[in-house]
Amino acid sequence: QVQLVESGGGLVQTGGSLRVSCTASGSQFQHYSVAWYRQAPGKEREGISCISSTYVGSTTYTDSAKGRFTISRDDGENTVYLQMNNLKPEDTGVYYCGASYGRLCPPLRRPASFGGWGQGTQVTVFS
Repeated sequence: QVQLVESGGGLVQTGGSLRVSCTASGSQFQHYSVAWYRQAPGKEREGISCISSTYVGSTTYTDSAKGRFTISRDDGENTVYLQMNNLKPEDTGVYYCGASYGRLCPPLRRPASFGGWGQGTQVTVFS
């Protein structure tokens, strides 16, 4: 199982953009699907997006992320990115990434399918 480190969070105004990164240690990163989750204060962790292993090349988004967020990966850097545009205050939270060994993304409603979670990176959107 790879271990992940999230970075790139910050403070941004409504309508702004931010890119968060998820960097993995370990080998065979290209065989892992990687998902982004968000946890707001007092709420459960919710899935945002997932990118499958490189050999499949598919992406999944929840309704709140469609059209605004883009997930991508650079296996040479062992990193998955989440580009977030048109940010809203409800996007505020700690962003985590998790990895799952295998070709396809597990359902985002099952965060227990992913592992290697890091400490997260805080994203705060103010109006």
